[in-house]
Amino acid sequence: MNLKRIGFVAITAIITASLSACGVGEAKVADPAEIAAATPLPVEVSTPQIADIFATYQTTTTIASDSEAPVLARVSGEVVEILVEEGDEVEEGQLLARLDGDRLRLQMLQAKANLEKTSKAYERYVQLHERGLVSASIFEGLKFDVDALSASYELKRLSYSYTKIRAPISGVVSSRDIKLGQHVMAGAATFTITDTSKLIAYLRIPQVELSKISAGDTARVRVDAMPEVEFEATIARISPTIDPLNGTFKATAIIENQDGYLAPGMFGRFNVAYEKHSDALLIPAAALIEEDNESVVYVVNDGSANRRTIIVGIESDGLVEVLGGLEANEKIVITGQGGLRDGARVLASNALQTSFTG
Repeated sequence: MNLKRIGFVAITAIITASLSACGVGEAKVADPAEIAAATPLPVEVSTPQIADIFATYQTTTTIASDSEAPVLARVSGEVVEILVEEGDEVEEGQLLARLDGDRLRLQMLQAKANLEKTSKAYERYVQLHERGLVSASIFEGLKFDVDALSASYELKRLSYSYTKIRAPISGVVSSRDIKLGQHVMAGAATFTITDTSKLIAYLRIPQVELSKISAGDTARVRVDAMPEVEFEATIARISPTIDPLNGTFKATAIIENQDGYLAPGMFGRFNVAYEKHSDALLIPAAALIEEDNESVVYVVNDGSANRRTIIVGIESDGLVEVLGGLEANEKIVITGQGGLRDGARVLASNALQTSFTG
């Protein structure tokens, strides 16, 4: 039964009782003021709950990636094959694209042939040197030639391998900066790989909060793309210095994003919990009335609403901690208290607990 119907039934009952009390031939119209005073006001009530509550600090910032790597071309060449596109997930070392490497391949083969030729000559000279038929200077010079040619071959082999562009880290291809047939210079960006499994956010917090927030504190994050979903974050580190330009310090928050729901660049609203009160007595913030710098609630007892001054603590997520002035088994008005006066008669209905906790 809703509040309007409860009120209507109550008024009807009082008017009926007033008319019944009148004797025959003694018609009397009830005073509206008397009816209003005697009519119980419909309200919703609930008892406080016992739960943990956190003192929080709210701030906003842009979410970024903790690991992002541009993929640079290490040699020049024409793009002959592109194997991934933006949005593709890649593993470290995975082949992303290939450059034309014919010239580098031939240079590598030439260096290999020179090395093999000189190596075979060196093997023959080893036997001659052991028999004393070759001077030490000639033998040492040949050995140095083998070492130099070996280094030259390895360098050319490495250059040829760079025609295969590979992912330096695991992640998602967030940018493709080359086209098929394009001539790429050494050092040019070809792709950008972003690891979105762990995101980061830099929170700028006023210096007055420095003593309250510490590494290891938890935070809840909401983004505009999914306003009804909360994500967990952890304060990883706190900068010990204050920015003289704005009087803030930097707190670094880490967000685990294994499911991939979040993306770098999203605007996040952070609620950092820095102080926990366990087993606190909690009431809905909507039940609280501020009067004359006092926190007031109405407690219902035997059909009357009695004004009660209470002491409050932390307020968070629509709940207020009660430090004194209220017991856990007392019923308080959570809806309809706006028009109440101390001692007013009320017709109370129990509120659903879901409306209490949100």
